[in-house]
Amino acid sequence: MSEHLVDHTLVPIEYKEIIFERRPCLDKNCQAVDGLFNAWIFINNPKQYNSYTTSAVKEIIFAFRQASMDRQVVAVIFTAVGEKAFCTGGNTKEYAEYYSGRPLEYKQYMRLFNDMITAILHCDKPVICRVNGMRIAGGQEIGMACDFSVSSDLVVFGQAGPRHGSAPDGGSTDFLHLFVGIERAMQSGTLCEMWGAYESVNFGLISQAVPVLNVDGQFIRNPLVVTNQWLDDTGAMVYGSRKSGADLAAGKELFAQGTIDLTPLDDAVNTMATKMLYLMPDCLNKTLNSLRKKKLEHWDKNHQSNRDWLALNMMTEAKAGFRAFNEGPKGNREVDFIKLRQMLAEGHPWDDELIEAILPR
Repeated sequence: MSEHLVDHTLVPIEYKEIIFERRPCLDKNCQAVDGLFNAWIFINNPKQYNSYTTSAVKEIIFAFRQASMDRQVVAVIFTAVGEKAFCTGGNTKEYAEYYSGRPLEYKQYMRLFNDMITAILHCDKPVICRVNGMRIAGGQEIGMACDFSVSSDLVVFGQAGPRHGSAPDGGSTDFLHLFVGIERAMQSGTLCEMWGAYESVNFGLISQAVPVLNVDGQFIRNPLVVTNQWLDDTGAMVYGSRKSGADLAAGKELFAQGTIDLTPLDDAVNTMATKMLYLMPDCLNKTLNSLRKKKLEHWDKNHQSNRDWLALNMMTEAKAGFRAFNEGPKGNREVDFIKLRQMLAEGHPWDDELIEAILPR
C-alpha cells in the first residue's frame, strides 16, 4: 500500500544542527512494535548549552513537520543532547555579534522562531518534552509549547529576559500563567528566579520529575533540594527548594559521589509514549488540538506584535544585554543596572556611549 500514498512533506532536508531519529514504539510489555515509531528530535549544541542558532530553528520546524506527517509516528519526543541543558534559548553569541543593533534582521529571525513555536503547537502527534537539563528562557518557551514535560530531577526552569535585555515574549507571557497561575508567572517572568524540578511539578509546570543520580548502584533524588513537603514558620509550603547550610554541604558531598544516568528519564518518557499508543489516534489528536487552543488563543493574538517589539528592542536594552552576556567575564555577564537607570534618569539617549558605560568589565 505504501507505494500508493502521497508524500505530503514540503521538501527533503538534511539535518546538521539537530538530530532526527525514529525509534520503535514499545508496547505494554516493553517490546518493540513492528512498523510504529516515536520521532525523537534532539537539539545538538551541548557546548553552548543547546542554545538554538538560526539554522537549528529552521531544522526544528522541518523536523516537527516531518514527524507530524509521518503515518508511522505515534508520538514526538523533543529533547537535546547531553545532561546539562535541554535548551537555554537563542544563541547569545549569534544575538550579540549579528542581530544586536539590526532590528530588521532580528525581525526576520523572530518569524522563524514564531514558526517553530507554531510547528510544535500544530503537530498532529502528541509532543513530550524530555527535559534532560536546564530549561531556560527560549528553552522554557519551546518546552511549554509541548503537550507534556517529563524531567530529570536535577533540572532548573526559568526565564532570563529582563535580566539580559529582553522580555519573555516568545511564548512565556502567553503560556506560563496557564500552567502556574498569574502570580507565579509574574514572579518567574519578571524576577528571573529559577525553579527546581520538584517545585515545577508542584506548581503544575511539568508532569513528572525523575531521579537520575546513581550513587552506589541506586538512583536517589536530587540531594541538593528538599524533596519532602511541610509548612515553614510562615505557613508556606516547602517542596523542592534548595537546601542551605550544612544540609546543602552534605548534599553536594553526596552528589559528588554519584554519576548522572538518564536511563530512568528515558524509561519514563517511553512509558508516557506507550500510553499514547493505546488511544484512538484521531480522538487523541482532536483532544490535543482542543486543549492546545488555550495556548493558541494567546499565541495567535500576540506573537506578531511581540515580534515587532523584540526586533526594535535590539536597538536598546537587548543590544546592551546580549553584548554584556557575550563579552562579560565569567560570573559578571550583566549590565550595570544602577548606572543604566542613573543615565536614563539624566535623559541620556540610548547610544553607544551609554552601552559602553554599562557593560561589565
